[in-house]
Formats: sequence, C-alpha cells, structure tokens
Amino acid sequence: MRGLWRIERELRAEGIAPIAGVDEAGRGPLAGPVVAAAVILPARCRLPGLNDSKALTAAARERLFALIQDRALSTGVAVVGARTVDRINILRASHRAMREALLQLDPAPALALVDGRPLPACPVPQRNVVHGDRLCASIAAASIIAKVTRDRIMEEVHARYPGYGFDRHKGYATPEHLACLSALGPCPEHRMTFAPVRSLLQQRLGLDWTGEAREPLYGRAQVDKGRG
Repeated sequence: MRGLWRIERELRAEGIAPIAGVDEAGRGPLAGPVVAAAVILPARCRLPGLNDSKALTAAARERLFALIQDRALSTGVAVVGARTVDRINILRASHRAMREALLQLDPAPALALVDGRPLPACPVPQRNVVHGDRLCASIAAASIIAKVTRDRIMEEVHARYPGYGFDRHKGYATPEHLACLSALGPCPEHRMTFAPVRSLLQQRLGLDWTGEAREPLYGRAQVDKGRG
C-alpha cells in the first residue's frame, strides 16, 4: 500500500496538487460501453486493500468503490456507448471517456496521472504512468470506480438481453459469450465493428457493418434462428 502512494507523495513534495488519477474499463469486450473514471484522493486517505481493479475480487472492488466514493475529494465518471465505439473506434472512445471524466472533477486537478499512454487533447496537464493501476494510488482508485460502474451497467444489459450471460462475462469474448452470440446473433449492445461480431454478421446475416444504424439485429437473429 505504501508504494502505491510514492508518485503522489513526490508530486506533492514538488508543490503539485490536486492530483487526479484516470483509467478506463471496457476496451476489450465485444459488447457494452467503455467507462472511464477520474479520482482525486486527499493526501491522507486510508483505503485498505487498494490495488489494481483486475487484481481484486468483485466483493473487494465493491467495498473499495464505496470507500473511494466516500473519501475522495472528487470523482468523475464518463460512459461512451457501443454505437459510438463503432462510429469512432474503441481507442478514440476510450480517450473521449477519459477526457469527459476529468472535466467533471471539482476542483480541477493541477495534474492528471494517466494509466498507460498519454491522453490526446487532455484538458489538464498530464503524466502517463505505464501500469499505473498497479503503481499509483489514484489510478488504482480510478480503475476500481470505472470497473465497478461498468460491471453494474452490464448487469442492467443482462436484464434487457438475458440470453447472453452478460452478468457473468460482462461482454468479454469468453467461450460462453461466443456460443451465445453464435446461437442468438448480436443484440443492440454488441460492438458491430469488433471482429467476432462483424464476422457473424457477414456469415449469418449477409451484412457488413458500416457504422450506420440498422434494424435491431437481436430480433433479426431470433427470427432467422426460428426459421432455420
């Protein structure tokens, strides 16, 4: 835990504050939005068990989510949906979400610590930290806020489209998800430009996704399956 605060301590010693961490969740899945979070933590903040969201259990993430929301100076969350991901691509959608999350912070940070590569058109000064969710407390906190928020959204998606198991795999390309996708066809929350979904559209429905709105594919696939 102590090592997670090293970067923030060094920056504060240079007189740089407040400091925000920013991270995203959901670049890889075949369905659902990409979600970004930005978090400003106070200099003295007890968050027992804080770590990269991917290294935590779901229960630990939920516990830390509540603690972070209670103890952070400010948090921002932005959601960019699947249709926008298809239209502008996942990298640009991730960048959009991260910028929007940072703009929600009050006070505005003097510096943003960004997980991974630099953020284009960042609205505040930034420093990128490779593997920042493992090395930096504020980025780890942002990773938890983004992950829990996205997981909750995918629970809601599961309630609307229960046949895919979104409550379990959260839209990632697990064998279960791919089997359900093959059986049912894509639903409106699927990212039509992602290879497994695009290939299915081409093979099963004779469509090539161009980014334009089309008829609901979930219903189309169900009809086609029934006619099979």
